[in-house]
Amino acid sequence: MGKSKVLIIGGTGYLGKRLVKASLAQGHETFVLTRPEIGVDIDKVEMLISFKMLGAHLVHGSFNDHKSLVEAVKLVDVVVSAVSGVYIRSHSILLQLKLVEAIKEAGNVKRFLPSEFGADPARMKNATEPGKVTFDEKMVVRKAIEEAGIPFTYVSANTIAGYFLGGLCQFGKILPSRDSVVIHGDGNKKAIYVAEDDIATYTIKTIDDPRTLNKTLYLRPPKNILSQREVVEIWEKLIGKELQKVTLSREDFLASMKGLDYAQQVGLSHYHDVLYEGCLTNFEIREEGEEASQLYPEVNYTTVEYYLKRYI
Repeated sequence: MGKSKVLIIGGTGYLGKRLVKASLAQGHETFVLTRPEIGVDIDKVEMLISFKMLGAHLVHGSFNDHKSLVEAVKLVDVVVSAVSGVYIRSHSILLQLKLVEAIKEAGNVKRFLPSEFGADPARMKNATEPGKVTFDEKMVVRKAIEEAGIPFTYVSANTIAGYFLGGLCQFGKILPSRDSVVIHGDGNKKAIYVAEDDIATYTIKTIDDPRTLNKTLYLRPPKNILSQREVVEIWEKLIGKELQKVTLSREDFLASMKGLDYAQQVGLSHYHDVLYEGCLTNFEIREEGEEASQLYPEVNYTTVEYYLKRYI
């Protein structure tokens, strides 16, 4: 059986562009949805042209044009969505309900991977407000997928390295300090850090794998299951210097959210659940899921130490 044809939705986004390249690299005939809403965004236009030069097909379609979505979906076997779910940038999770309707009408899709790529929303029923909204919306999309009888794989990528490792797990920072760092609580709650390119590689690996059909794929690279203090220690070793550390209690962290705009509160809520609650590592993967590094040991994933070297 040949490799599936793949349609990437949100292909010019932070993860989307990596999914396009990973799909092409793994030998899939790859289609990228291009929307008229792109306007005169020259950076996105140039990115789309670069995809075309790599061999991808550009397909016109829009969430505002149901027929165009159906026609795009009919071209492929697998649909991967990477629309943004990050409130501080843009937020499009519920737009995927239109995509679910298109996939249902087309009737030919063998698998749909909605945009998740974070904590497993099914395990976030007690998430901190207002950040819980992200997980609630993802569960609305899951419910629609399953009620429509669409085959699926959900990808739980835990933390995206650029957002967490770049700032040594500090909200609003994407470059590591050489002087000081805020430690959340005791700094010993374990989290899971996954490089963006690895998220894309594992995601595309799964699309033709029967072991992940109608399951959640958890990305848990063993060497990247670390506490904030362990991440900071790796950075200190790399730069040959110990950082000044200031601890921030849970109470003070939550108090710091007051008065911020809604998008920032959503983001801080997620950091709270990861760094104070340990929500990414407080459960075992059971029959509803599979772990990526065990399924695909051939993937030489990026370690936290290697990722941090880019900032030196």
